[in-house]
Amino acid sequence: IVSRGPGSYTGLRVGIMSAKMLAYATGCTLLAIDTFAAIHQPLAKEHPDVAVIADAQQDKIYVQRFGPAPEPLAIVPFDRWIQRNENSVVTGPGLESFAARLPVSIRILANETWLPQPAGLLAVALRRIERGERDDIHAVEPLYLRASSAEEKWSTIPR
Repeated sequence: IVSRGPGSYTGLRVGIMSAKMLAYATGCTLLAIDTFAAIHQPLAKEHPDVAVIADAQQDKIYVQRFGPAPEPLAIVPFDRWIQRNENSVVTGPGLESFAARLPVSIRILANETWLPQPAGLLAVALRRIERGERDDIHAVEPLYLRASSAEEKWSTIPR
């Protein structure tokens, strides 16, 4: 089981490559799990309607809403997200950077819920295993929604 992101570019690449090599060398099953699903899973019963956020840099956040009206993972400017999400419940690693900037109308869950835990990864993985799902070790890639800062800078260099 490996967390596939969103997250640190280098961390995701190293973690996924390590998991792929282990699966290849041992023949074990590989399951790449969305990080935000793993964060939300332990909260689902008590907090079914919650937004998970992470720092996407440049004053933007990765955000995904879980619950009755789920929303797909996206990158949005932090200030725009605040304007559209008053009275929300929020968790995720992005709170390390943005919690102090949230208005009091947004409820922040306890900091022990902010990061993915092994139990959350395992629970999401077990559901996938029960459905007979397996990931192709040659096709698993990190979950990136944008180019890295280095790739963005490279694309601006005249050639």
